[in-house]
Amino acid sequence: MSKLAVTMAVGPYDHVRDLATGEVAVEGVDLNFLRLPTLEIFHRFTHRREFDVAEMSFGRYISLFSQDAPIIAIPVFPSRLFRLASIFVPAGGCVAQPQDLAGKRVAVPEWSQTATIYVRGWLQHQIGVDLRGIRWFTAGNHGANPHGEQVALKLPKGIEITHVGDRSIGDLLVEGGVDAVFAAGAPHQFLAGDRRITRLFPDFRAAEEAYHRTTGIFPIMHVICLRRDLAERNPWLAMNLLKAFEQAKRNSLARLADEGMSYYAVPWLTAQVRAIVSEFGEDFWPYGVSPNRATLDAFTRYAVEQGVSHKELGASDLFDAGARELSSSYGRL
Repeated sequence: MSKLAVTMAVGPYDHVRDLATGEVAVEGVDLNFLRLPTLEIFHRFTHRREFDVAEMSFGRYISLFSQDAPIIAIPVFPSRLFRLASIFVPAGGCVAQPQDLAGKRVAVPEWSQTATIYVRGWLQHQIGVDLRGIRWFTAGNHGANPHGEQVALKLPKGIEITHVGDRSIGDLLVEGGVDAVFAAGAPHQFLAGDRRITRLFPDFRAAEEAYHRTTGIFPIMHVICLRRDLAERNPWLAMNLLKAFEQAKRNSLARLADEGMSYYAVPWLTAQVRAIVSEFGEDFWPYGVSPNRATLDAFTRYAVEQGVSHKELGASDLFDAGARELSSSYGRL
Protein backbone atom coordinates (compact mmCIF):
# COMPACT_ATOMS: atom_id res chain seq x y z
CA MET A 1 0.00 0.00 0.00
CA SER A 2 1.48 3.40 -0.99
CA LYS A 3 2.25 5.97 1.66
CA LEU A 4 0.59 9.37 1.92
CA ALA A 5 2.84 12.15 0.59
CA VAL A 6 2.99 14.98 3.17
CA THR A 7 5.01 18.20 3.09
CA MET A 8 5.80 19.57 6.53
CA ALA A 9 7.44 22.92 7.39
CA VAL A 10 8.87 23.37 10.90
CA GLY A 11 11.70 25.43 12.37
CA PRO A 12 15.15 23.96 13.08
CA TYR A 13 14.54 22.59 16.58
CA ASP A 14 16.56 19.74 18.02
CA HIS A 15 13.38 18.16 19.36
CA VAL A 16 12.09 17.68 15.79
CA ARG A 17 15.52 16.91 14.27
CA ASP A 18 14.93 13.16 14.05
CA LEU A 19 11.81 13.76 11.98
CA ALA A 20 13.82 15.90 9.59
CA THR A 21 16.58 13.29 9.22
CA GLY A 22 14.17 10.37 8.90
CA GLU A 23 15.46 8.63 12.04
CA VAL A 24 11.87 8.89 13.30
CA ALA A 25 9.24 8.06 10.70
CA VAL A 26 5.57 9.03 10.61
CA GLU A 27 3.75 5.75 10.11
CA GLY A 28 1.98 5.63 6.73
CA VAL A 29 3.61 8.87 5.52
CA ASP A 30 6.21 9.71 2.90
CA LEU A 31 7.44 12.90 4.56
CA ASN A 32 8.96 15.87 2.77
CA PHE A 33 10.39 17.87 5.68
CA LEU A 34 11.22 21.54 5.11
CA ARG A 35 13.32 23.43 7.67
CA LEU A 36 12.43 27.08 7.20
CA PRO A 37 12.45 30.27 9.31
CA THR A 38 9.34 30.31 11.45
CA LEU A 39 8.07 33.73 10.33
CA GLU A 40 8.28 32.58 6.71
CA ILE A 41 6.34 29.42 7.57
CA PHE A 42 3.66 31.43 9.37
CA HIS A 43 3.18 33.79 6.44
CA ARG A 44 3.10 31.13 3.74
CA PHE A 45 0.72 28.86 5.67
CA THR A 46 -1.55 31.69 6.83
CA HIS A 47 -2.09 33.23 3.42
CA ARG A 48 -1.57 30.38 0.92
CA ARG A 49 -1.64 27.05 2.81
CA GLU A 50 1.54 26.07 0.99
CA PHE A 51 2.27 23.11 3.28
CA ASP A 52 0.23 20.11 4.45
CA VAL A 53 1.57 20.40 8.00
CA ALA A 54 3.15 23.54 9.42
CA GLU A 55 4.33 25.21 12.59
CA MET A 56 2.12 28.15 13.49
CA SER A 57 2.03 30.97 16.01
CA PHE A 58 -0.48 29.98 18.70
CA GLY A 59 -2.02 33.45 18.71
CA ARG A 60 -2.47 33.48 14.96
CA TYR A 61 -3.82 29.93 15.00
CA ILE A 62 -6.50 30.59 17.61
CA SER A 63 -7.60 33.70 15.73
CA LEU A 64 -7.85 31.87 12.41
CA PHE A 65 -9.47 28.80 13.97
CA SER A 66 -12.10 30.92 15.72
CA GLN A 67 -12.96 32.37 12.30
CA ASP A 68 -13.42 28.87 10.81
CA ALA A 69 -10.22 28.78 8.78
CA PRO A 70 -9.72 25.31 7.21
CA ILE A 71 -6.93 24.24 9.54
CA ILE A 72 -6.69 22.11 12.67
CA ALA A 73 -3.90 21.68 15.23
CA ILE A 74 -2.41 18.78 17.11
CA PRO A 75 -1.11 19.35 20.67
CA VAL A 76 2.57 19.50 19.72
CA PHE A 77 4.33 22.64 20.94
CA PRO A 78 7.71 23.21 19.28
CA SER A 79 8.31 26.58 20.95
CA ARG A 80 7.61 27.51 24.58
CA LEU A 81 9.05 30.53 26.36
CA PHE A 82 8.30 32.41 29.54
CA ARG A 83 7.63 36.02 28.62
CA LEU A 84 8.23 38.35 31.57
CA ALA A 85 11.63 38.87 29.95
CA SER A 86 9.74 40.39 27.00
CA ILE A 87 8.80 43.64 28.78
CA PHE A 88 11.09 46.56 27.95
CA VAL A 89 11.00 50.06 29.41
CA PRO A 90 13.11 53.23 29.25
CA ALA A 91 15.93 53.15 31.78
CA GLY A 92 15.05 55.46 34.66
CA GLY A 93 11.58 56.06 33.24
CA CYS A 94 8.14 56.14 34.80
CA VAL A 95 7.65 52.35 34.81
CA ALA A 96 9.65 50.71 37.59
CA GLN A 97 7.23 47.94 38.61
CA PRO A 98 4.33 46.15 36.89
CA GLN A 99 1.64 48.24 38.60
CA ASP A 100 3.15 51.35 36.99
CA LEU A 101 1.91 50.18 33.59
CA ALA A 102 -1.64 51.22 34.51
CA GLY A 103 -2.72 54.09 32.28
CA LYS A 104 0.55 54.16 30.34
CA ARG A 105 1.37 53.95 26.60
CA VAL A 106 2.47 50.47 25.49
CA ALA A 107 3.60 49.23 22.07
CA VAL A 108 3.49 45.66 20.71
CA PRO A 109 4.53 44.38 17.25
CA GLU A 110 1.08 42.85 16.69
CA TRP A 111 -1.87 42.59 19.05
CA SER A 112 -2.20 38.91 18.08
CA GLN A 113 1.47 38.08 18.76
CA THR A 114 1.42 35.11 21.13
CA ALA A 115 4.02 36.47 23.53
CA THR A 116 2.07 39.67 24.07
CA ILE A 117 -1.19 37.80 24.69
CA TYR A 118 0.46 36.04 27.64
CA VAL A 119 2.01 39.27 28.96
CA ARG A 120 -1.32 41.12 28.79
CA GLY A 121 -3.04 38.17 30.47
CA TRP A 122 -0.47 38.23 33.27
CA LEU A 123 -0.84 42.00 33.60
CA GLN A 124 -4.62 41.77 33.87
CA HIS A 125 -5.03 38.65 35.98
CA GLN A 126 -1.91 38.48 38.15
CA ILE A 127 -1.14 42.20 38.55
CA GLY A 128 -4.69 43.59 38.33
CA VAL A 129 -4.07 46.28 35.69
CA ASP A 130 -7.08 47.12 33.50
CA LEU A 131 -6.04 46.73 29.85
CA ARG A 132 -8.69 49.25 28.83
CA GLY A 133 -6.84 52.01 30.66
CA ILE A 134 -3.68 51.56 28.61
CA ARG A 135 -3.06 53.41 25.33
CA TRP A 136 -2.00 50.67 22.91
CA PHE A 137 0.20 51.01 19.83
CA THR A 138 1.52 48.58 17.23
CA ALA A 139 4.72 49.08 15.23
CA GLY A 140 7.34 46.98 13.50
CA ASN A 141 9.62 44.83 15.61
CA HIS A 142 13.00 45.67 14.06
CA GLY A 143 11.94 48.25 11.49
CA ALA A 144 8.95 50.03 10.02
CA ASN A 145 5.87 47.89 9.32
CA PRO A 146 3.20 49.67 7.29
CA HIS A 147 0.95 46.58 7.13
CA GLY A 148 -0.17 46.04 10.73
CA GLU A 149 -2.04 42.94 11.87
CA GLN A 150 -1.89 39.68 9.91
CA VAL A 151 -5.27 38.46 11.23
CA ALA A 152 -8.63 40.10 11.84
CA LEU A 153 -9.35 41.11 15.44
CA LYS A 154 -12.57 41.39 17.43
CA LEU A 155 -11.48 43.94 20.00
CA PRO A 156 -13.54 44.30 23.17
CA LYS A 157 -15.13 47.61 24.07
CA GLY A 158 -12.59 49.95 25.61
CA ILE A 159 -9.53 48.60 23.78
CA GLU A 160 -8.20 50.88 21.04
CA ILE A 161 -4.98 50.36 19.10
CA THR A 162 -3.06 52.92 17.05
CA HIS A 163 -0.78 51.52 14.36
CA VAL A 164 2.47 53.41 13.71
CA GLY A 165 3.67 52.30 10.30
CA ASP A 166 6.87 54.31 10.00
CA ARG A 167 8.57 53.40 13.30
CA SER A 168 9.73 50.32 15.14
CA ILE A 169 8.74 49.52 18.71
CA GLY A 170 12.31 50.36 19.77
CA ASP A 171 12.13 53.71 18.00
CA LEU A 172 8.95 54.56 19.88
CA LEU A 173 10.56 53.59 23.17
CA VAL A 174 13.77 55.61 22.81
CA GLU A 175 11.97 58.60 21.27
CA GLY A 176 9.53 58.80 24.18
CA GLY A 177 6.48 57.83 22.17
CA VAL A 178 5.61 54.97 24.53
CA ASP A 179 6.37 54.03 28.12
CA ALA A 180 6.87 50.28 27.58
CA VAL A 181 7.14 47.60 24.90
CA PHE A 182 5.92 44.00 25.02
CA ALA A 183 7.57 41.92 22.28
CA ALA A 184 8.74 38.38 21.56
CA GLY A 185 11.95 39.80 20.13
CA ALA A 186 13.90 42.48 22.00
CA PRO A 187 14.09 45.92 20.33
CA HIS A 188 17.13 46.14 18.07
CA GLN A 189 18.50 49.03 20.13
CA PHE A 190 18.52 46.82 23.24
CA LEU A 191 20.27 44.03 21.36
CA ALA A 192 22.89 46.53 20.21
CA GLY A 193 23.61 47.51 23.84
CA ASP A 194 21.65 50.77 23.96
CA ARG A 195 21.47 51.59 27.68
CA ARG A 196 18.40 53.76 27.21
CA ILE A 197 16.35 50.54 27.20
CA THR A 198 16.17 48.00 30.01
CA ARG A 199 14.00 45.06 31.00
CA LEU A 200 11.25 45.63 33.53
CA PHE A 201 12.55 42.46 35.21
CA PRO A 202 16.36 42.45 35.04
CA ASP A 203 16.29 39.16 36.97
CA PHE A 204 13.58 37.77 34.74
CA ARG A 205 14.31 34.15 35.53
CA ALA A 206 13.39 34.58 39.18
CA ALA A 207 10.20 36.42 38.18
CA GLU A 208 9.28 33.74 35.67
CA GLU A 209 9.97 30.89 38.09
CA ALA A 210 7.65 32.56 40.62
CA TYR A 211 5.02 33.04 37.90
CA HIS A 212 5.18 29.33 36.99
CA ARG A 213 4.92 28.18 40.59
CA THR A 214 1.93 30.45 41.19
CA THR A 215 -0.01 29.79 37.98
CA GLY A 216 1.20 26.46 36.61
CA ILE A 217 1.52 28.16 33.21
CA PHE A 218 4.43 27.27 30.91
CA PRO A 219 3.60 29.49 27.92
CA ILE A 220 3.07 27.75 24.57
CA MET A 221 4.23 29.92 21.67
CA HIS A 222 3.75 27.67 18.62
CA VAL A 223 1.60 24.70 17.61
CA ILE A 224 1.62 22.22 14.74
CA CYS A 225 -1.25 22.63 12.26
CA LEU A 226 -2.67 20.54 9.44
CA ARG A 227 -4.85 21.45 6.51
CA ARG A 228 -8.30 20.41 7.65
CA ASP A 229 -9.19 18.67 4.38
CA LEU A 230 -6.11 16.46 4.66
CA ALA A 231 -6.90 15.56 8.27
CA GLU A 232 -10.52 14.72 7.42
CA ARG A 233 -9.59 12.51 4.44
CA ASN A 234 -6.99 10.68 6.53
CA PRO A 235 -8.32 10.46 10.10
CA TRP A 236 -5.32 8.37 11.21
CA LEU A 237 -2.80 11.06 10.24
CA ALA A 238 -3.09 13.40 13.24
CA MET A 239 -2.35 10.69 15.80
CA ASN A 240 0.52 9.28 13.76
CA LEU A 241 2.03 12.75 13.58
CA LEU A 242 1.59 13.26 17.32
CA LYS A 243 3.33 9.96 18.07
CA ALA A 244 6.23 10.77 15.75
CA PHE A 245 6.72 14.24 17.23
CA GLU A 246 6.66 12.67 20.70
CA GLN A 247 9.33 10.13 19.79
CA ALA A 248 11.56 12.79 18.24
CA LYS A 249 11.19 14.88 21.39
CA ARG A 250 12.07 11.93 23.62
CA ASN A 251 15.21 11.33 21.61
CA SER A 252 16.18 14.97 22.02
CA LEU A 253 15.58 14.99 25.77
CA ALA A 254 17.68 11.84 26.08
CA ARG A 255 20.54 13.66 24.35
CA LEU A 256 20.12 16.57 26.75
CA ALA A 257 20.39 14.29 29.77
CA ASP A 258 23.32 12.18 28.50
CA GLU A 259 26.21 12.64 30.97
CA GLY A 260 28.64 10.68 28.81
CA MET A 261 28.46 12.82 25.67
CA SER A 262 28.24 16.59 25.06
CA TYR A 263 25.73 16.82 22.21
CA TYR A 264 25.36 20.57 22.75
CA ALA A 265 28.10 23.18 23.20
CA VAL A 266 26.89 24.19 26.68
CA PRO A 267 28.90 23.47 29.88
CA TRP A 268 27.13 21.88 32.87
CA LEU A 269 24.08 21.17 30.75
CA THR A 270 23.14 17.90 32.42
CA ALA A 271 23.16 19.59 35.82
CA GLN A 272 20.76 22.20 34.45
CA VAL A 273 18.54 19.43 33.07
CA ARG A 274 18.41 17.79 36.50
CA ALA A 275 17.36 21.12 38.04
CA ILE A 276 14.63 21.53 35.42
CA VAL A 277 13.33 18.01 36.10
CA SER A 278 13.09 18.83 39.82
CA GLU A 279 11.00 21.92 38.97
CA PHE A 280 8.84 20.66 36.08
CA GLY A 281 8.86 16.88 36.34
CA GLU A 282 10.31 14.14 34.18
CA ASP A 283 8.63 15.23 30.96
CA PHE A 284 9.25 18.96 31.17
CA TRP A 285 8.12 19.65 27.58
CA PRO A 286 4.82 17.75 27.45
CA TYR A 287 2.57 17.29 24.43
CA GLY A 288 -1.15 16.54 24.66
CA VAL A 289 -4.02 18.51 26.19
CA SER A 290 -4.18 17.09 29.74
CA PRO A 291 -0.64 17.84 30.92
CA ASN A 292 -0.94 21.37 29.50
CA ARG A 293 -4.41 22.15 30.82
CA ALA A 294 -3.42 25.15 32.98
CA THR A 295 -1.57 26.81 30.10
CA LEU A 296 -4.23 26.06 27.49
CA ASP A 297 -7.10 27.19 29.70
CA ALA A 298 -5.31 30.46 30.47
CA PHE A 299 -4.43 31.13 26.85
CA THR A 300 -7.93 30.48 25.48
CA ARG A 301 -9.31 32.82 28.16
CA TYR A 302 -6.80 35.57 27.39
CA ALA A 303 -7.32 35.25 23.64
CA VAL A 304 -11.08 35.78 23.78
CA GLU A 305 -10.87 38.52 26.43
CA GLN A 306 -8.39 40.42 24.28
CA GLY A 307 -10.30 39.99 21.01
CA VAL A 308 -7.75 37.74 19.29
CA SER A 309 -10.14 34.78 19.36
CA HIS A 310 -13.55 35.65 17.93
CA LYS A 311 -15.42 33.21 20.20
CA GLU A 312 -15.00 31.28 23.42
CA LEU A 313 -13.15 28.00 22.92
CA GLY A 314 -12.23 25.19 25.27
CA ALA A 315 -8.72 23.79 25.33
CA SER A 316 -9.77 20.55 23.64
CA ASP A 317 -11.72 22.40 20.93
CA LEU A 318 -8.46 23.60 19.39
CA PHE A 319 -7.13 20.16 18.48
CA ASP A 320 -8.00 17.29 16.18
CA ALA A 321 -10.44 15.01 18.00
CA GLY A 322 -8.36 11.95 17.15
CA ALA A 323 -5.11 13.30 18.54
CA ARG A 324 -5.69 15.18 21.77
CA GLU A 325 -3.77 12.80 24.00
CA LEU A 326 -1.08 10.19 23.59
CA SER A 327 -2.37 6.73 24.38
CA SER A 328 -1.42 5.50 27.84
CA SER A 329 -0.02 2.42 26.12
CA TYR A 330 2.61 4.61 24.47
CA GLY A 331 4.47 4.65 27.76
CA ARG A 332 6.23 7.21 29.90
CA LEU A 333 9.29 9.22 29.01
